[in-house]
Amino acid sequence: MTGQRKETANVVWSGSWVAERLGVELVGDGELRELLGLALRRNPKRAHLLVSNVLGKHVPQRPSVVYGAGVELGRRVRELLGEDGARHAVVLGYAETATGLGHAVADGLGPAAYLHSTRRPVDGVARAGGFEESHSHATSHLLLPEDPELLAAERGGGAGATLVLVDDEFSTGNTVLNTIRALHERYPRKRYVIVALVDMRTPADRGRLDEFAGEIGARVDLVARNTGTVRLPEGVLEKGQALVAEQEAAQAAAEPGAEWPDGRPEPLCGLPRPHTRIDLQWPAGVPDGGRHGFTPAHRALLEPALPAMADRIAAALGEHPRKVLVLGFEELMYAPLRLGTALEERTGAEVRYSTTTRSPVLAVDDPGYAIRTRLVFPAHDDPADGPGDRYAYNVAGGGFDAVVLVVDSTADTHALHGPGGLLQQLTPHTAHVLLAVVPSYVPPGATPAEPSPSHAPHQSHRPHQPHQPHQPHQPHRPHRPHRQEEPSMLPDPLRGPAFSSYAPDEVGWLLQDLSDAELEAPTEEREEAIQSGGAHYAESLPVEYQPSEEYQDLFKAALDLSAARIARAVGTVTETVLAERGPRPVLVSLARAGTPVGVLMRRWARLRHGVELPHYAVSIVRGRGIDANALRWLAAHHNPADVVFVDGWTGKGAITRELAAAIAEFEDADGTEGFNPEIAVLADPGGCVRTYGTREDFLIPSACLNSTVSGLISRTVLRSDLVGPDDFHGAKFYRELAGSDVSGHFLDTVTDRFGEVAAAVDAEVKELLTADRAPTWEGWAAVERISEEHGIHDVNLVKPGVGETTRVLLRRVPWKILAKRGAGADLEHIRLLAQQRGVPVEEVDELPYTCVGLIHPKYTRGATGADGKAVESK
Repeated sequence: MTGQRKETANVVWSGSWVAERLGVELVGDGELRELLGLALRRNPKRAHLLVSNVLGKHVPQRPSVVYGAGVELGRRVRELLGEDGARHAVVLGYAETATGLGHAVADGLGPAAYLHSTRRPVDGVARAGGFEESHSHATSHLLLPEDPELLAAERGGGAGATLVLVDDEFSTGNTVLNTIRALHERYPRKRYVIVALVDMRTPADRGRLDEFAGEIGARVDLVARNTGTVRLPEGVLEKGQALVAEQEAAQAAAEPGAEWPDGRPEPLCGLPRPHTRIDLQWPAGVPDGGRHGFTPAHRALLEPALPAMADRIAAALGEHPRKVLVLGFEELMYAPLRLGTALEERTGAEVRYSTTTRSPVLAVDDPGYAIRTRLVFPAHDDPADGPGDRYAYNVAGGGFDAVVLVVDSTADTHALHGPGGLLQQLTPHTAHVLLAVVPSYVPPGATPAEPSPSHAPHQSHRPHQPHQPHQPHQPHRPHRPHRQEEPSMLPDPLRGPAFSSYAPDEVGWLLQDLSDAELEAPTEEREEAIQSGGAHYAESLPVEYQPSEEYQDLFKAALDLSAARIARAVGTVTETVLAERGPRPVLVSLARAGTPVGVLMRRWARLRHGVELPHYAVSIVRGRGIDANALRWLAAHHNPADVVFVDGWTGKGAITRELAAAIAEFEDADGTEGFNPEIAVLADPGGCVRTYGTREDFLIPSACLNSTVSGLISRTVLRSDLVGPDDFHGAKFYRELAGSDVSGHFLDTVTDRFGEVAAAVDAEVKELLTADRAPTWEGWAAVERISEEHGIHDVNLVKPGVGETTRVLLRRVPWKILAKRGAGADLEHIRLLAQQRGVPVEEVDELPYTCVGLIHPKYTRGATGADGKAVESK
């Protein structure tokens, strides 16, 4: 205790400034003033803030002191529970302040499992509970254990697992008691232990604990390092608020925009100063913290790896730093704390530890005030409550020769690296900034969290960019989210296997499931209704084409023949997108032809660069536009500027024009800005876009089939009796066709060829990035000419390209097929389908496409081809 007291003692108490001005008194045992200082914050419920000197949140402290305080509390709990009770205990820490403290308490217990609450939702992880924190500025806590039985009272064969709840202070007790009450209803148990650094309850609150224990019929113990209370005079809240306003006004008048009392350094212009990225070689399988649970098995893997990770940090620091700060990140407290304790043991430098925080606190540069300076920077981990300011206290002016910033990979984003970001804010205050990124742990089977592309991982996180010259850092693009009440009404994306045969992390469908609706209509009836204006093509579905055995064999042969060609196009378009649209764009495929392409692009980014790209599928309907509710959802969860729309191929460019018009209309009506309507495609034979894998018109085998190569999802549906104004567009999941599904086979076959085309892709992209790729719209001109030459006089009935011609034969009533003279294997499936439909194939010269499908311009029930038959489906 003596060593810790020496570390935390101050000549001037760091609460005297507040005490003198507001009459606040801190009363307790002799060590209390050494442990706690006081500060002020703008909060309608409680103006003062108790600032701990041993927590490692607001005040930099020796890591060993911070960790030792938690471990010592854990040992006291172990003595209270006994060895058997400690073995079966579960420790629950509170976000964000006590995540590291709770973890250290669990270490002190020994074999206890640990979980902390979180304010970061994680897709695919079921909530085991949640609660509100009454006095906090950010109140909602989630419990997201990987093991759904972690919080159960009977676990591990024990007589009953004690739940140990850890917070930095126990003041009114409301938060902890409300948590116990909520969890007790779901997981009743016989015993609870509350742990805190300080017990600051008033005399009136002290009797509540026994009353509460009697109310729930369980034993509730309290273990605290120190005991005291805060005496508040009458009207202190109003006086505190007025004092905060006065100080903020004075600081603003002294230097407009100042965020720390000594004056903010001049803003950096242009590129941020360089920093050093450290490869920690974090042990595989070890979570970054307790968000989803941390077990003794995880602890056994982490402990022996800490010295080597500390050595890597020390090597990057070199021999010169005398004072080093290990700076953690909000809820990520334990990992940087343990790196700090290991570094403290393996370097001669003076090591300190603290973390950034969400909590806004007034900074006053006075030795009698606990928060001397503050740095302000934007949130950089796509927080659930939206973008906002975050803070690092007592870092500026701390005399640190180096700062080691430790974040998880979800937070390694543009907002971290860009102008005004934390890395840039740190550079004026230290000679050396090091960045260590701990992989964000996502439980197996869960859908990975998808950070906003405005918070996308920084380009330097991509390990392999042989084709790309050094690029200056992309500036952070402002994100103006849509008003909160509307996106909150929209459901989460549908995912496989509940909707589609794709794996849940491959794509999220911004659609509603209409699988139970009767939507299919015979091909002839649909065509008649569409051409007569009686119905829109998106109001019904064609009967799913069931391919013959001969056709299936043709698909497999075509896939084997073209897999490398497709892989090369996938690589080329993906690398172009990564180079020009940022290192972690959000892929939004146009369902359904674009979806397999989006999945392949996502796989390429992961396998070549280790980057997990978010991927969604949305509906766009010719003549009706893109799904506006899907755009609202995207704008609420991501930066619209980083959304990249993906499709399979272009024909004449109708969808390209449709998307551009729809985005403009949406932004005018909705007030949301930033979406780029440009489409990235595998093949652009029509010259309609500037981001493509190739401009050759070749066979993409996913065009040969319908749902059975697209995750068993139908084309999208937009009908007023099924899709309301606040609904996503709809689609069906054809579960009954699982036996014919080749979606995974298609993806895997192409993915297997990525390695062999990598060198060609790198060379091709290097050339493309400097080439003139402006759209020529050559295809549109050709379609207009063909429409007139064949007396159709309607460009909508002319479908150019292999993909579009295939669709004509599978879904519409074809009139004839125009094939480029000499076209070979790319048209074998076209010729087979045309033969089955009795449709003539005419070979022509000077065709800019490999083929063009013509829909019958004067449709009647008999105009289905030479024999009058539609494709049989059953």
